[in-house]
Formats: sequence, C-alpha cells, structure tokens
Amino acid sequence: MATVATAVATAVVLAACTGAPSHGEGTPADDTIALLLPDAKTARYETFDRPLFEARVAELGDYDVLYANADQDAAKQQQQAESALTAGAGVLVLDPVDANAAVSIVTSANARGVPVISYDRLVAGGDLAYYISFDNEKVGVLQATAFVEGVRESDDGGGILMVNGSPTDSNAALFKEGAHSVIDDSGLRVLAEYDTPGWNPEKAQEWVAGQIAQHGDAIAGVYAANDATAGGAIAALRVANVEPLPIVTGQDAELSAIQRILTGDQYMTVYKAIKPQAELAAEVAVKLLHGEEVTAPLEIEGTPATLLDPVAVTVDDIMDTVVADGFWSVSEICTPAYADACAAAGIG
Repeated sequence: MATVATAVATAVVLAACTGAPSHGEGTPADDTIALLLPDAKTARYETFDRPLFEARVAELGDYDVLYANADQDAAKQQQQAESALTAGAGVLVLDPVDANAAVSIVTSANARGVPVISYDRLVAGGDLAYYISFDNEKVGVLQATAFVEGVRESDDGGGILMVNGSPTDSNAALFKEGAHSVIDDSGLRVLAEYDTPGWNPEKAQEWVAGQIAQHGDAIAGVYAANDATAGGAIAALRVANVEPLPIVTGQDAELSAIQRILTGDQYMTVYKAIKPQAELAAEVAVKLLHGEEVTAPLEIEGTPATLLDPVAVTVDDIMDTVVADGFWSVSEICTPAYADACAAAGIG
C-alpha cells in the first residue's frame, strides 16, 4: 500500500516519513508522486483534497505519495518541491502558493524530466503537463449574481465592500474578474475593495472592521471571495454589533459556512465538487508517472486542461448539492447548535 508523509523541510525527512525508496538524487521514480498543497487555513485542502487524492492513488496501484503543505509560504513550498524531487518524485501535483514564484518549481522539475500538474491554481508559466481546476471566472459570476440579487432584496441604499482573494493566487484574479463583470453593471456602489494577503481571515476581519468604522450602517453587503474571508468579515460585523447583518458571499462550501448560511449570517457559498477534481488529478498523475499520453477537453495557455463546473449554494440548495453529493452529511451539518436552523430550512 502507498504510504503518506506529512509536510517536511528536507528530503531525508520526506523520504523517511513516506517510506519512499532511494532512487538516487534527482532521478524520477516510477512509483512516487508528490502532492504539494498551499495552505491549511482553507479547510478544503486537508479535509478533502489530500485524502481524496491519496485514496484514488491507492486504488490505482502501489504508489507512494509524498505530501507537503506550504502554510501559505512560497519559499517553503519551493523547499518542499526540491525535497520531493531529490527524494525521487516522478510527478509533481502542485497547487501554488504564489503563481509567479512557482514557475521556478516547474522549471526545476522540467530540468529533471519530471512532469508537473497544476492543481486548482494555474502556475503562471513553465512547461506544465496538465491543469485541473474549476471555471474560476464563473465562480465569481455565480457569487456576484447571487450577491446582487440578495443586496437588492434587502438594500436600503447602502454600498458594498469587496473582500477579494490573495494577490498571489491566479484564481483570485479570475474570481474578481467574474464578480466585477456582474457588480460593475449592477448599479451597486463599491465603497472599498481589498485583496486579502494569503486569503488570511484575520486580515479580512481587520480590514472589514476598519471599513465598518468608516462607513457604519452604509454597508449593505460584503462580497467575500471565499468562506474563510467571509468568516473574517462576519466576525468583524458581529464585533461591531451590526444588525441586521448585510449580505455576505463565500466559496468552498466549508462546513462552518453551510452552518452560517442556515443561521442567516452568510448568504451563499460556491460548492466545488472536489472529489472528481482530486481523483482526476490522481489518475493523470499515475498516467504521467508511466509516460502515458494524457488528453484533455481544452487547452489553457498551451496546457491540456480540465475545468469543472462550480455551483452556487444558498439555504434552499443545501440538500440538493453538498448533502446529495455526500460532501457533508446531515449529521455533520445539524449539530445540536444548528438543529433548529436545520429544521426551519428543511434539512434532514
């Protein structure tokens, strides 16, 4: 059976934690895949992406998965990639912390004959073997469409805040572009806009708190690019005793976000079916490991690519999306603290 490593700083520790065989420095292995994820603050990576990827690899054969999480540190991710290559990884599955900085990882892997799959976020250059993600501009469109509708239903003439994603995340630019394509034509007034470093919810909370101090009751809605930043924004609104809460968006269908939607603290999220994404990445990685040809339905910047469809989720869609897909169970969502909210929403 394949073995799994935790994040590491050196090739020696990485190989020891995974039980990876010695292949000789810089020599790609025929049974070793490295999975390099960007952070732990975004709940999906440790909760879904990693275990789903590892499980599918194990189903496909006796392969080692060298796993590392960069904790939103681009330099650390560079070190982790070099460690994986030195340990003999034959394929890198890379979700970059910084899309531009990660080009050096791709270049280093290419120099050793190791293909790189750009996972979830597109690396901003280099010779990539495959790109697997969601239609990220559509994510922003879905968020903004629901957001505009919600604000219009509840607005008393106020303006909106935009809490965007990390400036080093290539996907964040696409979410922002998609959102602006709707918001800019909506007639809503943007009071202020912020690109959240590292998707850090504490930084989002701090910025929103400053905007509340400046704009007060004039805030009719907060476009938040993901559930973590939405949580930060809502925390700031709660601390400031803002009532009623303005419309707040999100993304990733985190459990806490689904529960906030049930209580009315958050208006919507975007559900991305991570299981097919992680499993396809595993399947492509194994094929590349054996030098097999891989095909894709489209090309993006010259790279074979698959983009999956995201889905908007409000309180009315929970049963038909995240519950129906087994992403979250009713028992996970409807803990005692949320039992009344679940009953009111018909969850169960």
